[in-house]
Amino acid sequence: MTVYDFTVKDGSGQDVSLKDYEGKALLIVNTATKCGLTPQYTALQELYEKYRGQGLEILDFPCNQFLEQAPGTDEEINSFCTLNYNTDFPRFAKIDVNGEHAAPLYIWLKERAAEDKGDEKTRAFEDMVKQYTPDSKEGDIKWNFGKFLIDRSGNVAARYSPACPPADLAKDIEEVLLYK
Repeated sequence: MTVYDFTVKDGSGQDVSLKDYEGKALLIVNTATKCGLTPQYTALQELYEKYRGQGLEILDFPCNQFLEQAPGTDEEINSFCTLNYNTDFPRFAKIDVNGEHAAPLYIWLKERAAEDKGDEKTRAFEDMVKQYTPDSKEGDIKWNFGKFLIDRSGNVAARYSPACPPADLAKDIEEVLLYK
């Protein structure tokens, strides 16, 4: 099984097969519009502009599970991101990433990469947000802006801490893009 075996909903509720992205490198991110990490949208857009022509797609999945920091409809979220951060990468319908209603895509992603890459700073952030997610289980998404890098074959190449700045992923993205 690869990421291409999943179908997700776009912001209009229409099915989108991730097979549409076959052969591309993907950065899959659970996002929120009212989070202290929301400014990462700027850096994500910069990565998208830098690497899109080489085969990178960023797939944005809003999630309201962390202190309800992704309020509003899918349309309102899309408008916010477009107007405030000038994002033009694909944004999908709001989903759950943890718990009994977790999207199948995220269940699969977490099974393939249970640990976040990060450093002391990102681990300190994760320790801080644990107080807001006391029921979290090992392997759960820790907060908004958790990131998964998918290689061109549809396999998880890496998982990154929410606090990991998107620019820090550049080297790994470049490596994944090299292999077609």
